Amino acid sequence: MKPQPIQFKAVIKQHRTMNAAFVEFPFSTEKLFNKKGQVKIKALFDDKVEYRGSLAKMKSECHMLGLTQEIRKQLGKTFGDEVSVSLIEDKEERTVEIADDILIVFNENPEAKALFDKMSYTHRKEYIRWINEAKKPETRENRKIKMIKMILDGKKGV
Repeated sequence: MKPQPIQFKAVIKQHRTMNAAFVEFPFSTEKLFNKKGQVKIKALFDDKVEYRGSLAKMKSECHMLGLTQEIRKQLGKTFGDEVSVSLIEDKEERTVEIADDILIVFNENPEAKALFDKMSYTHRKEYIRWINEAKKPETRENRKIKMIKMILDGKKGV
């Protein structure tokens, strides 16, 4: 049986003075998911933009769900606008697709690969996204080399 999505409308709020946005989750995660802390979710904003993320409690009464700049751009919305949210708990394992050319660099650097594999999904995704966004082949090559060095230096992200 497929879980029923939890649906609600919320106003997009700005996090302090930063260009960071969130909506408040108006329900108890304890009652719905049996969890007090972070809850991994799959969300659909305004029935058109999908997002995989987490409900997080950030020193606040309720849990919050972040809206990245990219999501806000796709929705054509900003702080103060209302958005409809439909979400379910995400129980799938979160994996990052790694291109063959990046795997080759990891095969040459098994220590970096082992450290990369221990990182959170978000940090792994961020490194791979950074490399994949390179427009020129030489930029991509430089970023792969830089990533290995950064991982070996203990940096969690770009």
